[in-house]
Amino acid sequence: MRAARLIKMVLLLQSRPTMTASELARELEVSERTVTRDAQALSEAGVPVYAERGRAGGYRLVGGYRTRLTGLARGEAEALFLSGVPGALREMGLEDVASAARLKVSAALLPSLRDAPRTAAQRFHLDAPAWFREPAAPALLPLIADAVWDDRRVSARYRRGESEVARELEPYGLVLKAGVWYLCARVRGTASGAAPEKGSGAAAEKAAAERGAGAFRTYRIDRFVGAEALKDRFSRDEDFDLPGFWGAQAERFARSILRSEVVLRLSPAGVRALPHAVDPVAARDALGCAARPDEDGWVTLTLRVESEEVAHTQLRALGPEAEVVSPAALRERFTAEAARLTALYGVPGE
Repeated sequence: MRAARLIKMVLLLQSRPTMTASELARELEVSERTVTRDAQALSEAGVPVYAERGRAGGYRLVGGYRTRLTGLARGEAEALFLSGVPGALREMGLEDVASAARLKVSAALLPSLRDAPRTAAQRFHLDAPAWFREPAAPALLPLIADAVWDDRRVSARYRRGESEVARELEPYGLVLKAGVWYLCARVRGTASGAAPEKGSGAAAEKAAAERGAGAFRTYRIDRFVGAEALKDRFSRDEDFDLPGFWGAQAERFARSILRSEVVLRLSPAGVRALPHAVDPVAARDALGCAARPDEDGWVTLTLRVESEEVAHTQLRALGPEAEVVSPAALRERFTAEAARLTALYGVPGE
């Protein structure tokens, strides 16, 4: 632990002309007294750390000293590519690894380029979670993230409705979507500790198929109730494309919940606003099959929706740019709502 801290201290001093004891203490998460002891230990080990006293004083490396400890370890190199999502790194337990990688890169840069990390951070920041929600990292996320990085199988228990299922998984990748973590994994069958399948032959094969053995699945990590990383590793399918798999799964899920249909008439403004008011996949499908515009520019189309209640909430955003043709019950809702608005605001000109 101390050795890693000493290396980090040298890299910090190498990347900046001078640092005060308080700055070093904050970066290293130790007391100023510990910084003083560490500086003395480095000096005794032959690293030319020089302490300048006074208001403008601090610690610096003498004579252009440069360490050769700037080579990136594999884990540091991998974490470096995620350094634009600090919240995700922290939740996966990779914050320290990424910090070490950034320091090594900074120490290897020319002096004229050492402010590049700071200037980039001032100009771009990714805030993944949605508004008005307090994201909470699932307790099992660090364990699962380690298994993903290490290609190690996981024995997991997963909450499905009111029951739990046990699976042995090959964890291929993690996805952070609107503040929610998902695991994309290949199912290996019943995990150790779960009840074995009864029967053999065709019955066993059918049971395995129902478990999804050999197939890739997506799991919400906050629904895992238990997980254990196994000793054995798996060989990754090099053809697996995580972004492509997630995109296909997300679109399939979006379509699976759209079980009802609404016939609409939309003005040109309504056509432009539709993808922002309803599910983008549903809007794209509906607009792709829409009838030709009438003489006033209005188009008629069939929109798939989750339910009448959801459609009512979503289509409100279109206001007078949309007319519900069917179903009759939804049209009656908007008719009643329009009457209430007229009673509330009155008729213009009256």
